[in-house]
Order: sequence, then C-alpha cells, then structure tokens
Amino acid sequence: MKTLLALLLIGGVTLIADDDYKRGKRAQPGVAPVTNVLYKTECGSCHFAYQPGLLPKRSWVKMMQNLSDHFQTDASLDENETKRITDYLTKNAAENAMQYKRSRKIVRSIAPDQIPEAITQTRYFKHEHDEIPRRLIVQKEVRSLANCTACHTRAEQGYYGERDISIPNYGKWDDD
Repeated sequence: MKTLLALLLIGGVTLIADDDYKRGKRAQPGVAPVTNVLYKTECGSCHFAYQPGLLPKRSWVKMMQNLSDHFQTDASLDENETKRITDYLTKNAAENAMQYKRSRKIVRSIAPDQIPEAITQTRYFKHEHDEIPRRLIVQKEVRSLANCTACHTRAEQGYYGERDISIPNYGKWDDD
C-alpha cells in the first residue's frame, strides 16, 4: 500500500512539474521547421533560415521593417516579397507556436516590452548556452552562437535538444 501511494505521489508530482504538459497534450519538441520556400530561399541564401518560432511576432515585424540594415547588410526585398515573408514569420512566430516546447520557453523568457532582434538576445537562449566555453564558440568552425547548424545537428528540422548537439573539435555536449 505504501509503495502504491508513493508511486501515485511521484507520478502526480511529475505530471504537475512537467512544463511540457498542457491541457492533456504533450508539447512537440523543438520548434516548427521552416516551410516557406520564399523565406528559405531569400533569407537562407545568406544565413541559416531561422524558424519563425524562435522569436515573437514583434521581433519579426521590426526585423522585416529594417531590411536595408539587416545586421550591417542590405537585405532589401521588393514590397511583395517582404510582405509575404513577414506574413509567414508573424503567422508562425513563437507566441503562435505554443504547441512547440522551445517556442513556449522562448516566449516565457521575453518581457512583454522587449523586442529582441535575434534569438541570441533572449533570456532562454542565454541560459541554454551559458556553460559553453568561449573557445568553443569563437573557433572558425562555429564563429558565433548565431550559427546554429554548426553544433545542432538537426537544427534545420527544428530540433535543438541536447542529444543532437555535437560541437566541432569537442564532440557531444552534455551539460550534466
């Protein structure tokens, strides 16, 4: 009887403590992968096409309104392309993708008045990467924390979990 009670209590605590459990449904891991060909073609031609679920709508709007100075580069597009990409990004932004674990955690880490211009500026991202030694980041194979695909082997599919991390010249990352 004591064993059964202990198992029920542990199980109950696990369910309550499980941040990924909401309304009887388990959150999907990671973030939704990029599905928009125009976005992937235009933005992905210069850098990794970051999933819309990595930033809130207000961040994407601000970014798309200033493409002439996009991280010190002129990434201007014609008006139609800008609108189509902006619509895709805002429709799929983090607060609209709460069924995904990382999108939900990102949203929760950003104050309502904050407008991060990059995923690397979010509290969630900083927390997840704070133990990585600088020497592993600045090496030529990585160069920056913004280079997701250098270490996250399934980043393009939207998976950023620990089991999918392999840091160049280091190997599998385990923060335990």
